[in-house]
This record gives sequence, C-alpha cells and structure tokens, in this order.
Amino acid sequence: MNFNSHFALAGKHAFLSPSQYHWINYTEEKLETRFISATAATRGTDLHNLAHEAIRLGVKLSTANRTLSTYVNDAIGYKMSCEQTLFYSHNCFGSADTIAFRKNKLRIHDLKTGIGKSSVHQLEIYAALFCLEYAMSPTDMEIEMRIYQSEEVQIFDGDANAILEIMDKIVEFDLRIEFMKERGLR
Repeated sequence: MNFNSHFALAGKHAFLSPSQYHWINYTEEKLETRFISATAATRGTDLHNLAHEAIRLGVKLSTANRTLSTYVNDAIGYKMSCEQTLFYSHNCFGSADTIAFRKNKLRIHDLKTGIGKSSVHQLEIYAALFCLEYAMSPTDMEIEMRIYQSEEVQIFDGDANAILEIMDKIVEFDLRIEFMKERGLR
C-alpha cells in the first residue's frame, strides 16, 4: 500500500492525538477545558528515533534491549512503515510507530519505553485514523495491534465496533473544535 505523505506534519502533535487517547472518553465540556490548556515528553523520543533509523535501514538489533530489538526486528520482518503520519484533520492526526496494510490486514505496532501502564486505545485511534484517511471500514479488514513494553509483547485483535465509535468521536470532536475556533474560544 502506498501511504499518503504528510511532510508538513512531521514533528507536530494533534490536539486529538492517538498517543493522548483519554479524549475519547471526554464530554464536550471536558474537551473545551482541555482544549484551552495542553502539554508534551524526552528519552522515549530518542529511543523511537533509534528504532526508526534501524527499521529504515533494515538493521536488526541484538537482544541487548529485548523490547527494542523485538519491536525493530518484527517491524523489519513484517515490512512495516515507520513513524507513518495518519491524518484526519489539523485537530486529529498522529504518527503510528509502525504500520502495514497488506492482504486486507492492518497491522499497527507501538513501542513503549516507559514503565507506565499502556493501553490499546492509542492503537485503536491509529486504526480509526487509518480508516478515516483511506476511506475504509474496520469491519472489512483484519486488524492486529501490538504493544512492545517491559520485555513483553501484548497482542490485540482490533474490535471493529470500538474503532467505529472512535471514528465517530473524531468526526464529532473535530467539528466541535472548529466551532470553538470560529467563536474565538481558545
């Protein structure tokens, strides 16, 4: 699959970002409160950059850091695209750590370098963004999502209904943010 390029979005983060997935549970009031004030992160960025370069160059890593090497080696083995931006709007886009779509199977992998609890919600948002950008339905494909963290690989099958709900929320909240911008609510 040839993915769309979004060069102007490189290094930027959307307000409705998949990596800050808690917004899928917000009410409009919470969305407005959060929209008026926002934030950012460091070491993980460097490790993601290292993983990106290793994947781009096809350099498999030894098992010195098992989580990182398993993530990189799997991405190379599955011929995945690295740091692929998925775009719905300037309010909602994000870069999937690694992604591939072949033979009607969407595969999304995420590298977690911290010790905090991870969640499949971020990957579900990437799947929703993929479906919105490429005009596909999650009900028409197989979806596998993986989280690589703390020497473990968690594997999830995509729930098409959950992804459809997130797609609806993205569209709804994007419209709400645009309405707030038009009204000068910042």
